[in-house]
Amino acid sequence: DTILMSGDQHLRSSTLGIISELAKTFPSEHSLKMFRKICFNRVFEYEAKRVYDLGLMKLPLYLSVGQEHIPASISTVFSDCLIFAQHRAHSIYLSFGGDPLKLIDELLHRNTGCAGGMGGSASIHSPEIGMFGHSGFMGDQIPIAVGAALGSGKKVLAVMGDASAEEDYIYGALGFASTKQLPILFVCEDNDLSILTRTPVRRNWKVTDVAKALGIPSVDITDDPWLIAHHVRDLSTRLPAFINIRTCRNLWHAGTGCDGPPEWNRYNLIKETLLELGLEKAAQTIEFEVEKAVKEQWEKQLQMS
Repeated sequence: DTILMSGDQHLRSSTLGIISELAKTFPSEHSLKMFRKICFNRVFEYEAKRVYDLGLMKLPLYLSVGQEHIPASISTVFSDCLIFAQHRAHSIYLSFGGDPLKLIDELLHRNTGCAGGMGGSASIHSPEIGMFGHSGFMGDQIPIAVGAALGSGKKVLAVMGDASAEEDYIYGALGFASTKQLPILFVCEDNDLSILTRTPVRRNWKVTDVAKALGIPSVDITDDPWLIAHHVRDLSTRLPAFINIRTCRNLWHAGTGCDGPPEWNRYNLIKETLLELGLEKAAQTIEFEVEKAVKEQWEKQLQMS
């Protein structure tokens, strides 16, 4: 499951940076809490897909299936922060405590949605959890996040994709964050795609190399949730910091179609790890409970006029 492109510049692997036996160092409660969030995000997204396919949503839908475990793992070790993200942010909102009923209403374009029905899937905004949607320009949330960190003094989580990481204003923002030593964690959900264009077609450099050149501690890893939590916990003591997470988008850039099987299936790999940890039965119970609860939430909101 390893793809090597352009020398070693764009190594994509389900094992990139893996630390042996790392999951065993986490308490069972932590692993199960993380898995519950992962399940919730994943079932929520598949319900959103089902409703979208019924023609009940009017605007484009940006699903995080295949990437839903990234914010789930981050939120278990990095909290009480302002959040700036781009599209594909449903799972970020849910992982950090957003009300799922308000997100459902937002996707259905109701004024009871978390952004008053005005943002839709592309711009998830929720002052209740300190999450701010973006305007639609690629990566514009990053310089705004840096300004928020400077002005508020609060911890900030700034999430981007591997394509938006190529916008020129990103680097001025990173440099300013480094100069001012701002309390901000930059996360790149790197699925190797700008809609359909793969990274080697677009560039021959790594964003983590640029961040390091600007004096920002950086790591480039695969999307194992225990590995993510480990590095986020470490980097959060050395902010500003940058983490590039190699992951796989399972569905289309926008909409609910599929271009083919992902390079690796992280959800199945997570369940294999839980089995190794002796948590299989607990994980199965969580899957059952979450699927039932999420489907009931969607059905409840769909029945409302």
